[in-house]
Amino acid sequence: MTKDDVALVDGNGSTALHTAAICGNTEAAKLLVEKNPDLANMEDNTKNLPIHYASIIGRRSMVLYLLDLTNKEIQPKLLEDESGAILINGLIASNQFDIVILLIKRYPALACIQSSPALDRIALKRSAFPSGAHFNFWQSLIYSYVPPRLEDSAYQSSEGDIENPVNSAVSFRAYLKQKLHQIFWKLTQMLVPQMKKIQEKKREHHQARQLLELLCKEVVKLDYSKAKEIFHSSVLIAAKVGIPEVIEETFAVFPDVINATNSKGDHIFRIAILNRHVNIFNLIYQLNREVRHLILAIPDLSDKSCLDLVACLKDEQSVNLRAGAAGAALQMQRELQWYKEVEKFSLDYHKDNRDLEREVPRKEFSKTHEKLVKEGEEWMKDTANSCTIVAALIVTIAFAAAITVPGGNNGNNGHPIFSNDKVFLIFSLSDALALYSSTSSLLVFLSILTSRYGEEDFLEVLPNRLIIGLVTLFVSIISMMIAFGATVYLVFGDKKPWIFVPIAVLSCIPATLFVSSQFPLLLDMIKSTYGKGLFYQQNDRILY
Repeated sequence: MTKDDVALVDGNGSTALHTAAICGNTEAAKLLVEKNPDLANMEDNTKNLPIHYASIIGRRSMVLYLLDLTNKEIQPKLLEDESGAILINGLIASNQFDIVILLIKRYPALACIQSSPALDRIALKRSAFPSGAHFNFWQSLIYSYVPPRLEDSAYQSSEGDIENPVNSAVSFRAYLKQKLHQIFWKLTQMLVPQMKKIQEKKREHHQARQLLELLCKEVVKLDYSKAKEIFHSSVLIAAKVGIPEVIEETFAVFPDVINATNSKGDHIFRIAILNRHVNIFNLIYQLNREVRHLILAIPDLSDKSCLDLVACLKDEQSVNLRAGAAGAALQMQRELQWYKEVEKFSLDYHKDNRDLEREVPRKEFSKTHEKLVKEGEEWMKDTANSCTIVAALIVTIAFAAAITVPGGNNGNNGHPIFSNDKVFLIFSLSDALALYSSTSSLLVFLSILTSRYGEEDFLEVLPNRLIIGLVTLFVSIISMMIAFGATVYLVFGDKKPWIFVPIAVLSCIPATLFVSSQFPLLLDMIKSTYGKGLFYQQNDRILY
C-alpha cells in the first residue's frame, strides 16, 4: 500500500489509525505510522485526533506511543481549547493521572482551559480519591500500610560515598532495607492476590492527589476572575459528588471558594446537606467557629435555611438512603442525626414558623420521613421475628439439655454420672449461659416487636435493643455449640483428646455463618450508636 492508501478515510473522516487507537492495537498503529507519519496529525469530522480516542477509551500503551509521535506540527493542536480539553479530560476519565501530570508539566496551559477545566473533570472522579473508596476492615488495614509503589516501600537515602564510610554504611543499610521491603511486599502479593488491586488503587489515589495539587497551582496563577470561575465551579461539583479532597486543596490555594454558590444560592455545605454527604459537611468543623455559624445561617434565594433542607427528604434521596446494607432503620437513625446536628447551627428564627405557607422544619421532617419510618418499622419487625425464632429454638434446646444431662443420672442419689468430670463442668456452664443469653435475646426481640416505633425511637432506643439482641443471640449460639461439643466428648469421645479437634472445627461453622451474615449490620449499628458519630473534625487542617 502507498502512503495515500493508508490515509484513506471513512464516512466519519476517520483513518485506519483512528480505528487502531480505538482498539488499542499498537502494533498496527506502528505499521501505519511507518507508512505515513502524518496519520497521527489527521483529524476526523469531529476534529478528534487518534490520541483523543485512545485517551477516552483508556488505551494506555496507545496513548504513550502517540505522545512519542507528538511533533512541532501537532503541539498547537493539542494546546487548542477544544482539542486539549478532550485529551486531558479523556485521560482523567480513564484514570491515566500520571500521563496527565506529565502533559501539564510539559504544557501548563492545558490545566487552565476555560471551556472545560480539568479541575471540573477530576471533581467528578469520586473513585479517584480515598473518600470514594469502599473498603471493608481488612482491605482498609492493608490500604493503610501498603506502599503506592514497591520502590517507595523504604526510605531511599541519597547520602553516603566512598570517602565517608559512615554515610556509606547508612546508605547500604537503607538500600538493604528497601530491598527487603520489596521482597516482603512481592511475597505478600503472591499470597494475597487482592493486595495487588489495593496497591494499584492506592497508587491511583496518590497520583490523583498529585494531579489535583498541580492543577490548583496552575489555575491560581490566572487572573482573579478566571481563577474564581474555575475554582468555584470545581468545588460546587465536588460538593455534589462528595469529594472533600478537592474542596480542601482548593481552599488551601483559593479561600474565596467559601463564597461559591450555584444558581439557587446554595453553597458547598448546603449542597452537602441536600445530598447527605457527611464527609463534605464535616469540613465545616475546619472553619473558624464564627464563620461556620454564619455560613450555615445564610438562607438561599428562596429563603430556605439549612434546617429546611435537612428536614426535607426527596424521593430520589430516599431511594439512595434505603440502598444501604444496614436497612431502613439505620438510615432513619442517620436522618435524625443529620437533623439534630444541623439544628445546632440554626437560628431560632429558622426553627419556628416564618409565614403561614411554610411548615415548621420539625413537622416537615416528620411529613417527608413518614415512608422511611414505616419501612424502618417493617425492617425491624422482620429482623426481630427471624431472630426470635432462632432464640426460641436455643431456649428449648438448652432447657432440654439441662434436664437430660449427658450420660444420665445416678440411680442411687440422682446426681449426673459425669458430674466429677471436668468436661461436664464446661457443659453445665455453657448450657446455662446458652439458656440465659437466649432467653435475654428472646425478651429483647419481643420488646422490639411491641415497640411504639416513634421517630425518636430510631435514634437510640431501637438500635440499642437490636444491638443487645444480636450480641446475646450470638453468645447463645456459641454457648450452645460448646455445650453440644462437651456432650459429644462425654458420651462418644471415650476420653480421647483428639476428639476435641473435629468438634471445635465443626462448632465454628454456625458461628462463622452467623457472624458473616449479621456482623456488618451489627458493626454499623454499634458505630452509629456508640461511636464518635457521623459528625466530627476529620483532620487538623484549618480551611478558613
